[in-house]
Amino acid sequence: MSSKWFLVLQYLALFSVILFDQLEPRAADSSNIIRCIDEEREALLAFKQGLVDESGILSSWGREDEKRDCCGWRGVNCSNRTGHVYKLDLHILQVFPSPCLKGTISSSLLILQHLTYLDLSGNNFSGSSIPEFIGSLSKLSYLGLSNTEFAGPIPLQLGNLSRLQVLDIGFNSLISGENLEWLSHLSSLIYLDLSFSNLSKFSNWMQVLSKLDSLKALYLISCDLPPTIPSSDLYLNSSTSLEVIVILGNNLTDSIYPWLFNVSSNLVELINLGSNQLQGSIPEAFGHMPSLNTLFLASNQFREIPKSLGNMCNLKSLTLSYNTLRGDLSEIIQNLSDGCTKTSLAWLFLDSNEITGSLPNFGGFSSLKRLSIANNRLNGTINKSVGQLVKLESLFLHNNSLRGVISEAFLSNLSNLTILYLADNSLTLEFSHDWIPPFQLSQVNLGSCKIGPRFPKWLRNQNQILSLDISNSGISDTVPNWFWNQTYNLSFFNLSNNQIKGKLPNLSSRFHPYRPGIDISSNQFEGPIPQLPLNASFLNLSKNKFSGSISFLCSITGHKLDYIDLSNNLLSGRLPDCWSQFDSLAILNLANNSFFGKIPDSIGFLKNLQSLSLYNNRLTGELPSFFTNGSQLTLMDLGKNGLSGEIPTWIGEGLVNLVVLSLKSNKFNGSIPLQLCHLANVQILDLSSNNISGIIPKCFNNFTAMTHEKGSNLTLISNYYTSLAYDSLKTTKSYFDKAVLTWKGSQYEYQSTLGLVKILDLSSNKLGGEVPEEIMDLAGLIALNLSRNTLTGQITPKIGQLKSLDFLDLSRNQFFGSIPSSLSQLSRLSVMDLSYNNLSGKIPSGTQLQSFSTSMYAGNELCGLPLPNKCPDEDSAPGPGKDDAKTSEDEDQFITLGFYVSLILGFVVGFWGFCGTLLVKSSWRHRYYNFLTGVKNWFYVTAVVNIAKLQRRFRN
Repeated sequence: MSSKWFLVLQYLALFSVILFDQLEPRAADSSNIIRCIDEEREALLAFKQGLVDESGILSSWGREDEKRDCCGWRGVNCSNRTGHVYKLDLHILQVFPSPCLKGTISSSLLILQHLTYLDLSGNNFSGSSIPEFIGSLSKLSYLGLSNTEFAGPIPLQLGNLSRLQVLDIGFNSLISGENLEWLSHLSSLIYLDLSFSNLSKFSNWMQVLSKLDSLKALYLISCDLPPTIPSSDLYLNSSTSLEVIVILGNNLTDSIYPWLFNVSSNLVELINLGSNQLQGSIPEAFGHMPSLNTLFLASNQFREIPKSLGNMCNLKSLTLSYNTLRGDLSEIIQNLSDGCTKTSLAWLFLDSNEITGSLPNFGGFSSLKRLSIANNRLNGTINKSVGQLVKLESLFLHNNSLRGVISEAFLSNLSNLTILYLADNSLTLEFSHDWIPPFQLSQVNLGSCKIGPRFPKWLRNQNQILSLDISNSGISDTVPNWFWNQTYNLSFFNLSNNQIKGKLPNLSSRFHPYRPGIDISSNQFEGPIPQLPLNASFLNLSKNKFSGSISFLCSITGHKLDYIDLSNNLLSGRLPDCWSQFDSLAILNLANNSFFGKIPDSIGFLKNLQSLSLYNNRLTGELPSFFTNGSQLTLMDLGKNGLSGEIPTWIGEGLVNLVVLSLKSNKFNGSIPLQLCHLANVQILDLSSNNISGIIPKCFNNFTAMTHEKGSNLTLISNYYTSLAYDSLKTTKSYFDKAVLTWKGSQYEYQSTLGLVKILDLSSNKLGGEVPEEIMDLAGLIALNLSRNTLTGQITPKIGQLKSLDFLDLSRNQFFGSIPSSLSQLSRLSVMDLSYNNLSGKIPSGTQLQSFSTSMYAGNELCGLPLPNKCPDEDSAPGPGKDDAKTSEDEDQFITLGFYVSLILGFVVGFWGFCGTLLVKSSWRHRYYNFLTGVKNWFYVTAVVNIAKLQRRFRN
């Protein structure tokens, strides 16, 4: 649950205290001893007997003489006039996890027939139903059962409580029964909270509410209300007394507007329509509610802010965060400042939108206490007018493109400032060495601001800080002793990505007592890790020079620890065997250290673990049978250790959500278990560099995530829950998973694009047999490495189905036959190695395969480009050019050996025919003599030329 919900609940609590204080009858005067009624005392003790009170909340309750007066028991109030118990208030505030009551609610409470006030909120009734008999406590005017882990249907008997003014059963897991008509019987109801109840079946919820004429406050947070309101209900004569409407998180559309604006005349406190599906421009009608105090429209799809909002003269809080608001910030602020809103507005939240421009002049907003414009597209420098907002308590400008220098003069007038967020801009903080700020900050986030190289001395004056982030700020100093001596109250501490040196002191008692988080990663801290806070929520000490063991972990109150990253240090020793106490741990990263010995069995008790990396240590032995219930695990990297034995079958049977599985560079043997085929979500499977034998299972096409060409997410994110002292409700944090992968012959750590990588690496093992064609169904693969095995058979033509393939290594196997022509169709292929197999024949033509170096084909019997040896059917005679070659080819086809034989025979016959004639007749002899002399000369020249060509051809 995010911090914005906390604001809603804060208001709810304040409102209920003020509104319902008048409902209590006057308590007994402490000066008068009033003995409670025996029957009611026994009823209360029977009620206690049904509860589990591990923390002694009801320790004042008992039959002993000193405890007999039940009117003095904790949570019990008796009437000053009659002595009857009229109030039972055992609510537990959940601001921090507090001891609470468990068990069941006894029907003995029915004896308390004068009970008007019953509040058990914040206790834990473990999914049981709200008892139906509560509907028989007819005098109840206040019923508080919120946040008590109740589940199941809401009992219709609650409709019998006709005197009820407050019904608070929100923040449970309730389902409304057959209908909502029971609500309409509560005619005296002033306050109604059904938050987190399932009302999805009831489109007539407005009809029921219209009958509650006295209703002032309505809370329907995350009730799964139908998104569209029936047209018949839009203009109902709804309650005219409503002052607070909170319908947060229901996916409502703009069909809610007619009903909302029909009851708007009396809405003076709060309208909260956050986390719905409202879009377009914010309706002008909101500007016609001049009495409204708070307007909360966050987490919708609004794009424009109307000018009419500037006319809301009593508006103190305007929250429009997490929308798609666009436009220049100067225009937005101008619209708000044109009317009377600028003088009333105390809270303005415009963060997480698409607002552009620079910071405008805020000079007219004299009442502004909280200003948030973070997570937008702002640029330019910070307007000096912000420094003139003398009432300002909180300033959030982080995650923009602001630039420039922040000097002490800018902050000198902000004496009320308690929260300062300037992170992730291009800002430089320049303060004089002896500057003492006029404020006391509780939250400081200056990450990525230029602060160093010296550690900021001005923090010495700040002794109320709960949250401090000065990460990536160019500090290359040591942390001064004065800082460690005053950090007793920190709940969030981030010094990461600097060059801070030195050793850590004992920090076990220097932080806030409730779930502190520490991130000092990517620095140069050295020495052993000291004692840390015993109830830490997360620890990131990675990428430093810490040495020694990590036995200190066993002293931490483990069930509160969500995240541990000690990777990339000089740590050594055996892994501690106390992991069973870390039942909330979601991330464990101990990679790149020198831990040795076996993996302790107790790691298997980490039932909420999502990401585990023990990469590059010296761990040995077989994998214990852990994680059989680790269904949440998405990344497991045990690569580069000395682990042995067979790959356990439980990996495929129990870790069905795995996305990354790396067991590379170990000593695993045996065959690949068929159970791995159950890993439908796996995108990276790396079993390389082991002693695995047998064949590749045919069922690898069950890796469904690898069959899709496109990845679903750019990154792999493990979400974990934490709760810090300054943020009292449990919130979701994100950890970006990372893994070391071998890519194109080199090792890289992938993080920001890990979700797009799809790799199958079985290289450097002892696998044999043929490659199953089913692997060719993994169309999303970008890397396939089967090298250095004893695989045989032909390369299947179906390899052309791997359209996304960028890296292919089949080298050093026993593949035979020709290279399939379909391989040349893989247009994305940038690295390929087929060397040292038994391949033969011609390399298929195509620019893809001809672009690789000859070494990628070495150790085979291949021919054709890019190799220098030509295939036998290729013509290797050089020619001067294309045209010359064509002419020579034509001539060779015409001038053959038969042509020359015919030519000679024809010459002999013709010659003697003419010669015989000439011997008989002298006149012919003289004529033909001259003719034949010319013919002889022509034949002689022609024969000499052609014979020379013939000889040249046969020589070639």
